[in-house]
Amino acid sequence: MTVPLLLTACGAPSPKQAAGATGGTVDRTVLPIREPARPRYTELDVRKATPPPRFVVEAPTGAPNVIVILIDDMGFGTADAFGGPVPMPTLARLGQQGLKFNRFHTTAVCAPTRAAILTGYNHHSNNMGSITETATSFPGMNSVRPQTITPVAEVLRQNGFNTGFFGKCHEVPAWEISPVGPQDRWPTRSGFEKFYGFLGGETNQWAPTVYDGVTVVEPPHDPDYHFTTDMTDQAVAWMNFQQALAPDRPFFMYYAPGATHAPHHVPKAWVEKFKGQFDQGWDALREQTLARQIRLGVVPKGTKLAPKPAFIPDWNTLSPDEQRLFTRQMEVYAGFAAHTDHEVGRLVTALEKMGELERTMIIYIAGDNGASAEGQRNGMFSEMTYFNAVPEKVEDMLRHLDEWGGPSTYPHMSAGWAVALDAPFAYTKQVGSDYGGTRNGMVVHWPAGTRARGEIRSQFTHVIDVAPTIYEVTGVPAPRSVNGIEQDPIEGTSFAYAFHDAQAPERHTVQYFEMFGNRAIYQDGWLARTIHRPAWDAKPLRSLQEDVWDLFDERSDFSLANNLAAQHPDKLAAMQALFLREAERYHVLPIDDRVLERTNAAAVGRPTVMEGRNSMTLHQGMTAMGVDIFIDLRNKAYTIRAEVEVGEDAQGVLVCQGGRFGGLSFYVKDGRPAFTYNFLGLESTTIAATEKLAAGKRELVYEFTYEGPGMGKGGVGRIQVDGQQVAEGRLKRTQPGIFSVDDLADVGVDLGTPVADYGASSRFNGQIQAITIEVKR
Repeated sequence: MTVPLLLTACGAPSPKQAAGATGGTVDRTVLPIREPARPRYTELDVRKATPPPRFVVEAPTGAPNVIVILIDDMGFGTADAFGGPVPMPTLARLGQQGLKFNRFHTTAVCAPTRAAILTGYNHHSNNMGSITETATSFPGMNSVRPQTITPVAEVLRQNGFNTGFFGKCHEVPAWEISPVGPQDRWPTRSGFEKFYGFLGGETNQWAPTVYDGVTVVEPPHDPDYHFTTDMTDQAVAWMNFQQALAPDRPFFMYYAPGATHAPHHVPKAWVEKFKGQFDQGWDALREQTLARQIRLGVVPKGTKLAPKPAFIPDWNTLSPDEQRLFTRQMEVYAGFAAHTDHEVGRLVTALEKMGELERTMIIYIAGDNGASAEGQRNGMFSEMTYFNAVPEKVEDMLRHLDEWGGPSTYPHMSAGWAVALDAPFAYTKQVGSDYGGTRNGMVVHWPAGTRARGEIRSQFTHVIDVAPTIYEVTGVPAPRSVNGIEQDPIEGTSFAYAFHDAQAPERHTVQYFEMFGNRAIYQDGWLARTIHRPAWDAKPLRSLQEDVWDLFDERSDFSLANNLAAQHPDKLAAMQALFLREAERYHVLPIDDRVLERTNAAAVGRPTVMEGRNSMTLHQGMTAMGVDIFIDLRNKAYTIRAEVEVGEDAQGVLVCQGGRFGGLSFYVKDGRPAFTYNFLGLESTTIAATEKLAAGKRELVYEFTYEGPGMGKGGVGRIQVDGQQVAEGRLKRTQPGIFSVDDLADVGVDLGTPVADYGASSRFNGQIQAITIEVKR
């Protein structure tokens, strides 16, 4: 593909171009682009007739390739390119050869940021006011993208681009992740011709639930397997394939690793690179990061650290055991981040080798929100303890120190590190009202389209501005009609105007923020905000009506360290009124500040596949059923009845849900039926028969009597074979919340990490006629 000369008007081709061999011009604002009417012929002999030109939609002339790279859960003060302690040479190199944006903003949480990036509309406009797992039945919060918003990938695909998506999705409503869908919001129905990745909010990097298109694929059982490496291999292969077949056709790639979201999983060699580098603790690290940020110019001279929240203890008050544990947590996180950037580097190197780096616009966003404080004060051996409100003790976690970050852990770090990695700001992920939750470093690298090299841009920008920027530089307009449905006006503002002019007045001048009741409004350099609930608190600090608001002049206070609410009450009142107007306009109201309560679909009106039913019949081969797909067995009595045919040495899983870090499994081991309940990976209870099954058709039953009322109670489990009880045992407690967002329910196999020790294989070696699960109301 020929590299174009530096384009004027930020490289934007004309939005109306020839639509292929037919010639002429087309209106790209109406999709799909309509093909010409088919001619009718009167000639009898085809040898005497002339066929019409072939109709094909081509991308605008000179349109570049576009790659959007989005890292997960990374704070503004993490990467060395933005003054942080973690070397990320690919990000740094692209920044030195391109532009660094130091006032780019996200939504404070994963799925909402992704919805905004991929469309150019606010997260509530996308009905993605929070993550898919906490969706409710209200507009703005139901996680179902409206028909009046079309993703940028679909727009580009219909305008002659090839499109590929690799990594984390987190955009599909939880109850739609199954073969019955609907699959309208799956990546391959949202504009991406190729998808390889996972659909939920996080994944086990060593044993992920991966989809190729809409089909679950089983990762190789390779001890060196890591998902970030796997997805990069897939991305490079797709890019090479595309260029081999259509070198003159531009492509759009969305590369979104699950890293650095918990669980923090990384090869140990990467962890050891950071041994001893964080012994100084998080307080000193914040100071060191600020000094580097000022030196690099990514924050203005004179910037102060925002006051550290009282919840975060001073490092020098911690015990030696706490310091030893917390230091290791940070070493693992740093290795995870560096490893991720290394994989991005492999992608960029492949692009360079094929000669496409020059004409490709890379938008590299270091975080979809701030660093995560969901690890609470002490961090976690198993992140699922957070979703079940079960605290972990330092002394227990220390026993796993040497394996931290490996396959036998599902870890998160202490909130103190999150605050440090969000320097110079005070708060973290989930806090949409503080730049610690919403300010992320962004690099734009496009040699053929930008003149500046290694410069900083400080205009206010936001995730809803990414899609409009892509539209401008490719010459593809935001559509006004798609499939006959009028589209909402695009809500973001292209930041391409800043590519050539560091002093250009910012064009995105008003922006609301809201997440779990934390809310703020930006206008012309001012920010008004309220901290409703920090990420480490289970409940809000105050009611929505009683929240206390702060006011900052960001033009002289980059880090939000100087609250001016008392000095400018009239300005604050005007900003609060502006927030309410914007909130009404963009479907933010009514505000829902619940968090863990909303993981229970029935409590918030979120649909589930099993809604209104108390039994489910399963068959062999049904796998990867999520929480809102599978029957809900939490906090209640139930019966599992399996009709099977077995040989002399029956073996394998009948049905399971969850995995190594929490789950349940009804299975046969060495011919003996058994049931294991794994409580958060912290303790495991197995109820097993002593006699082997005889060959032939058998009815195996597990019955659980719950000792409620209340949540997380224990109960008695009994196993029957052909109507005769063969085992009984007691579970002293059960998980009140979810087992996993990635280790899902399977029949006839345990595809993810194992719930129990199955022996040679989890795959059932007999025949499953049917499994019926019934819950008792």
